[in-house]
Amino acid sequence: MPKPSASASPPSVELSGSIWFRSGQQNWGSQKRMALLAAIAEHGSISAAAKAIGLSYKAAWDAVDTMNNLAGEALVLRSTGGQRGGGATLTPRAHELLQLYQALNREHERFMARLAAASDPSTRDLELIQHMMIQTSARNKLLGTVLQVRPGAVNDELTLDVGQGQQVVASITSESTRSLGLEAGGRALAFINATSVIVGLPGEGMKLSARNQLPGRITRIAEGAVNAEVCIELTSGHVIAATLSMESLAAMELREGQDVYAIFKASSVMLGVLD
Repeated sequence: MPKPSASASPPSVELSGSIWFRSGQQNWGSQKRMALLAAIAEHGSISAAAKAIGLSYKAAWDAVDTMNNLAGEALVLRSTGGQRGGGATLTPRAHELLQLYQALNREHERFMARLAAASDPSTRDLELIQHMMIQTSARNKLLGTVLQVRPGAVNDELTLDVGQGQQVVASITSESTRSLGLEAGGRALAFINATSVIVGLPGEGMKLSARNQLPGRITRIAEGAVNAEVCIELTSGHVIAATLSMESLAAMELREGQDVYAIFKASSVMLGVLD
């Protein structure tokens, strides 16, 4: 198991949740839509309510139509005339549902507070679950801490500590560095496609321009009709998967337990953040 980087400082993680009304497989009474109902009651206008809670005018109308349809009766009554279609009022049924939702939501908030106090969740465990829920087509995912950002005219070079002294270098545009808020001490996820990883054999004659040349050993080889997947366990405990042709596998005489290098360019590393 890879050990976390000593310099990593994970952000605090809190338990949270929300409640909603369902009709069959459709969630229609979400927190946002209940807030829309409350705003309509306060402002007497769908457009003003949408602006108050940060919805577009069209999204608000779509939400009202959905709620009216799925509730089985009208929740919002619209009057014609005036700017952008006139005013809007809640029906008695809508007021009833809104009061119920607000009462349930208060109980739900108290329940979540008691749950958080009773379970004392591990911040690192909850953060790990969050990372595991990220879905991407990249075969390799590594969590690290940014050690250094070397700015360039177009691209920046970032060095990540992924634990046990193992480092990964990524080259991304300066604009991406700024938009992701990447800086020294911050945490980031590195994604590397298996097809971008080259398997190298140790030896004095190996000289490559690739910035990432990580030592490890082969732990598993999965052979296919055309390609093979070679899994390399790094000295940090992380596993990097590489895809290579069956011809290359045979020519290099690769086998499980063999010492090799996982090699990939800095430009092949994609970075992401959770915040």
